[in-house]
Amino acid sequence: MSEQKIENYITEVLTGDAQKNALELAAYLRANGMTFERGGGYWEDKLYWCVNYKDKSVCYILIEEDSWEIWSDDSGVNSFVNFIPEKQMKEIAWKHLVICENTIRCFDGCGRKSKTIFGKEFDNVCVTTMKFENPDAETIECMKKLMEIRKNDILRNI
Repeated sequence: MSEQKIENYITEVLTGDAQKNALELAAYLRANGMTFERGGGYWEDKLYWCVNYKDKSVCYILIEEDSWEIWSDDSGVNSFVNFIPEKQMKEIAWKHLVICENTIRCFDGCGRKSKTIFGKEFDNVCVTTMKFENPDAETIECMKKLMEIRKNDILRNI
């Protein structure tokens, strides 16, 4: 494969709803001015991308054999404190929180701490606040709103 566009890998590796949902999210992110940077270092041999807006990370995407994962990134700020979402969005977000139960950090940049997510306090939340595995169409819609919140947070802090 000559071009390293994430859409090429989505089409090549994923099938069915996973492919459809991943392509939809990638199109949404591009339409909202976000860029995809292929991972290096540890991630170099994997199908891994950092999604950025104005050179700030928004989320991370990993594509594996017929599977994909997305981690949100709030880079230590409380992007999700002041926004009041509908009940369904809150429940989806809370269900996908990355709570680090380890006594040591789960990775060097973990940065776990207490965070308020949509009005509820959580302890030991990873810097990659939420993780979505093979999200369905309803979860994709929630994720779009979460990415929009992060984008607006970046704009406010420029």
